[in-house]
Amino acid sequence: MRVLIVESSPELGRIWERHLRRLGMVVLRCGGQSEAFAKIAVDAPDVIILDLVLSDGSALAVSDYASYRLPDAQIIFVTNTSFFSDGSIFALAANACAFVQSETPPEDLAAMVEHFGSSERRGPLCV
Repeated sequence: MRVLIVESSPELGRIWERHLRRLGMVVLRCGGQSEAFAKIAVDAPDVIILDLVLSDGSALAVSDYASYRLPDAQIIFVTNTSFFSDGSIFALAANACAFVQSETPPEDLAAMVEHFGSSERRGPLCV
């Protein structure tokens, strides 16, 4: 399974990356929109962990681009804010599967990636 982490905080991205690699996943990491566009186009990740508030660019632009280029890719949005705490992110991003706080334990996030990235779960509909 290929996972792309789009996270402005390198420290947090490294923590998540280590947990995912331990589970045997191929992990790519970047800090913003333009890098994410390039990695999506070339590396075709199965799951994208996407910080809702990027210091470089827009998370919704990344989500839209991923939806166009990789309609089966699932996105797990993470945030340390209260934006979209009402669940409205699911109406704005068709490929959103989960919305969690940045403080979510890395092992829980890794379990979500395993779940949503499994071949049985991939497809146009995410429960």
